[in-house]
Amino acid sequence: MRGLPEHEQEIVETVAHWVDREVRPHAGRLEREQQYPTALIDQMKEMGVFGLAVPEPWSESAVSARCFALVTEQLARGWMSLAGAMGGHSVVARILARYGTAEQQERWLPRMATGEVRAAMALTEASGGSDLQDIRTRAVQDGDSYVVDGSKTWITNARHAGLIATLVKTDPEADPRHRGISILLVEPDQVEVSRDLPKLGYRGVESCELSFAGSRVPAAALVGGEEGQGFAQFMAGLELGRVQVAARAVGVAQAALDDALAYAQQRETFGKPIWEHQSVGNLLADMATRVQASRLLVLDAADGIDAGRRSDLEAGMAKLFASEACMQVTIDAMRIHGAAGYSAEVDIERYFRDAPLMIVGEGTNEIQRTVIARQLIARSRKP
Repeated sequence: MRGLPEHEQEIVETVAHWVDREVRPHAGRLEREQQYPTALIDQMKEMGVFGLAVPEPWSESAVSARCFALVTEQLARGWMSLAGAMGGHSVVARILARYGTAEQQERWLPRMATGEVRAAMALTEASGGSDLQDIRTRAVQDGDSYVVDGSKTWITNARHAGLIATLVKTDPEADPRHRGISILLVEPDQVEVSRDLPKLGYRGVESCELSFAGSRVPAAALVGGEEGQGFAQFMAGLELGRVQVAARAVGVAQAALDDALAYAQQRETFGKPIWEHQSVGNLLADMATRVQASRLLVLDAADGIDAGRRSDLEAGMAKLFASEACMQVTIDAMRIHGAAGYSAEVDIERYFRDAPLMIVGEGTNEIQRTVIARQLIARSRKP
């Protein structure tokens, strides 16, 4: 935990101990039963986890992006779904802190900091995932409100959110397209949760479809009070979001490595622990190297955010590398466990099912490569 002040080190250590004591012994059962982790979420509130990305003066538990990333890693090491429960919430907090009106900030951020209100972000639509400029959810101003029509999909925390930051088209004819996009702060009674989506992994915490059919949202819910700024606002928020997803990947990969290390020392074949067989030892070495390289990329991106720099490039690299590394590490952990790793009675198969979420979430890795390439070109042209 180099680079953290003492009080932030204590926060990370507190969460790590809590994960070992309260999360890891129960995560497998909760995940198999698809139970919403109410008790664990309440304990996260008590620890101030939902206020980590809410800055002062609205939060008493605000921390650096580096600390935020390390806490996310610890949560994901226990159960990736818990890290997901505070992911979109933290992105919305960052957007409101930077772009919200004074009224919006005072209304929402203090309650978001305590977890009294938890936020979700609604970006994705069935017709366009990573191409956010192609969204079709429409918001038309009518007096002192907007009339919203359309739908969103894969919205995490939709049933338990008290606030849903929703990307909408306020000017479909705008050129360039991003100038016609805005964010509305939607409350639960202003949208219908159509259904919960069945998932390979990332269970317990819900991912839903949302439906807007002539829904009326107050005009005062427009983030920043000016139309056409939503795309830029969300892109700035997603810097932190991609760091958070990358940190989740590190946490899942670390859990898989820890379990593989323990099993490789316990399991014996041909008269010796299996880690002494070169093929298994090489797997462990590569796994550990991938985990540490991923962690360093995440912390580098977080440090850029803390320094007030744009970190599109660094966050994209961290998210790309860490998510792909996580997928490889989890399958290598399954190889080390052999048939036992394929059993739902051990955590390895859960890590393997959770890992793909980080590859496709917060912008697919194919999009990340495009973002990285564009940033490289842009930076190379600067004098």
